[in-house]
Parts: sequence; C-alpha cells; structure tokens
Amino acid sequence: MSDSIYSYQQLYSFSLNVFLKIGCSNEDATLATSVLLSADLRGIDSHGIARLIGYVRLWEAGRINATPDIKITHETPSTAVVDGDKGLGLVVAPKAMQIAIEKAKNVGTGWVSVKNSNHFGIAGYHAMMALSQDMIGMAMTNASALVAPTYAAEKMLGTNPIAVAVPAGTEAPFVADFATTTAANGKLEIAQRKNQPIPTGWAQDANGKPSNDAHILKQGGALLPLGSEKDLGSHKGYALGSIVDIFSGVLSGASFGPWAPPFPAYIPMPENMPGEGLGHFLGAMRIDAFRPAQDFKSNMDIWLNRFRNAKPIEGQERVYVAGDIERIIEAERMKSGIPLVDDVVNDLNQLANKFALTL
Repeated sequence: MSDSIYSYQQLYSFSLNVFLKIGCSNEDATLATSVLLSADLRGIDSHGIARLIGYVRLWEAGRINATPDIKITHETPSTAVVDGDKGLGLVVAPKAMQIAIEKAKNVGTGWVSVKNSNHFGIAGYHAMMALSQDMIGMAMTNASALVAPTYAAEKMLGTNPIAVAVPAGTEAPFVADFATTTAANGKLEIAQRKNQPIPTGWAQDANGKPSNDAHILKQGGALLPLGSEKDLGSHKGYALGSIVDIFSGVLSGASFGPWAPPFPAYIPMPENMPGEGLGHFLGAMRIDAFRPAQDFKSNMDIWLNRFRNAKPIEGQERVYVAGDIERIIEAERMKSGIPLVDDVVNDLNQLANKFALTL
C-alpha cells in the first residue's frame, strides 16, 4: 500500500492545533510545530509528526509540562544552564539555543546546557538557527538507553545525536546531523512496519550476538554504536555517544546513561535517577570571533564546491556534502507533499478524534 501524501500546510495546521489542545501558548505551539515538521521536510520521518502522539502521551502521563517556566539557573558571560521545567524539548531547546546565540553576539561564543527537558526533535534544527547570524551552530542531546557500549550486553546510552551547521557564501551550508549509532532507532521502526529484517551490524540480541530482527529491542536486544563492532570502530561510536551524554546530561544536571527518561510513556521511569529529565547541549560560535566572516564564507564556498565536485565512484552520479540530501528532500516535499505511512496516519486520526480536530 502506498503512503498517503499530505501538504506541509495541512500537517502544520493539525500539529499546531494539537499543541494548543494540550495547553501550549500560541508562541510555544507555533515553535513546537515548526521544529517538529522540519524533520518531515528534511526526510527524517522518525522524528517528525510520527512522534506527535508520543508527545501527547507523555503529556497525559504528566511527564511533559505544556506551560513550562524555562529559566537560566546559572550563567557566565559565555555559558548558561537552563532548566526546561519538563517542557517540550521542541520548545526548550530552541529557546536555549537563542540564549547561546545572544551570548555569542556579546562575547564571541555561547554554550548552554539544558536539564529537565524532553525529546527535542531533530538536532539539526537547533544547530541551523545559528546560520543566519554568521555563526557556527552545534546541538546535541542525550536520549533513553537503547545502545549497548562496545563489549556490553545491556543498554546504557541513547542514540545521542550530534549536529553541526556551518554557513557559507553562495554555496548551500554544511549541515551534519547524525546519531552516534550505526542506525537510528527510527530505521528499525520503519523495518518493523514493512515486516523486513534489518542489516547485520545494526543491533544485537540480549546475549550480544548479531541480530537481523527489527523487533529485537523489545526482546532485550540493543542498538550498536557507530561502527557496529570493535574491529570496525564501534569503540569510536561508543565514545561519541558518551561525549554527548556527558555534555548533555552530566554537565547540565539532567539524568544520563541508563537513567535517561524513556520516550514511550508506558515505560516506567528508571529508579534512583541522578538528575532531572533529558539534557541537551547547544553552542554558537561567531565566525568573526576567529576571522572576518566574509573571508571564512568565501573559503567555505571553495571547500563545499570542491567536495561536491569530487570524482564519484562508478555507479554514483555525484558526491554529497552533509545536509545536501536533506535540502533536496525539503525542496521536493514543500512542493509535492509529505508522505506518511498508514501507522502514522492512524495515530494522527486517533489524535483527531481525541481533540475533535480534522486531519
């Protein structure tokens, strides 16, 4: 069965109304909707409107506060800790990133760690906020434990993404946005819906053996760090995921490692949690704190143009730079609509019935 196609405006209006129904202010509902749907536009379907029902369930479980008092609890001229007051990460993270940008305007760089938050959508959105300010943006977040460290047989880390956005002059910007696992959990969810096996190297079973079962996480299995196994560099993916967890969780006072709050509302919260909620880490660096912005952007144009014109291997039409494929998908989906699989449409229809809305 083919996917259903919805226009961006249809999904924007629906999502906005759902966020309003759970009590968000107009400002926060608008922001949350923009962040959420940026994932669908960029082809990161696992983090877009497919998550909307999950946010509502977390709100129903009392784990999301629709009217948070987001505040700075500690700061220096270039740093801050933000308490998200259990707000939607879709709202908390961009507000924290704005604080980082303002600090960078004043002193050259700004770094903000966040505690007491929730799932923040795609990391790329927050990092890209810096682009229009002639700044380099960074964003990362910890997440509920689905990943086994190298040589471990238990889940200890989240998929813990990292995003870095770098502006250019005439060339499209460099935007890296990636999980620190071999495959994001969303890819397993897609395989589950299609009743397909997953490639070797994405996950392991409860005993640490390779598994091709897309449902293996529900049977005690775990995702694998970037690299899949030790001989292929999984210790490097494990280290990257650990860095994200330390910067996002330990540095901010959020929970971390196996104590990070789970996204599904039906999974009980971990016992003896060492911190508050999920954590994020956001940064902005003013380019002219290092060299004139125009000079940097001219050199970035040279860099980007050269890499985009690298000789492709046989059978490939071209070489991409980080962010290129997402930008191509965004242009296409703004024009032709966003495809949604039946399971997601069913979830949205549930929300429509719950809140007396029309999809």
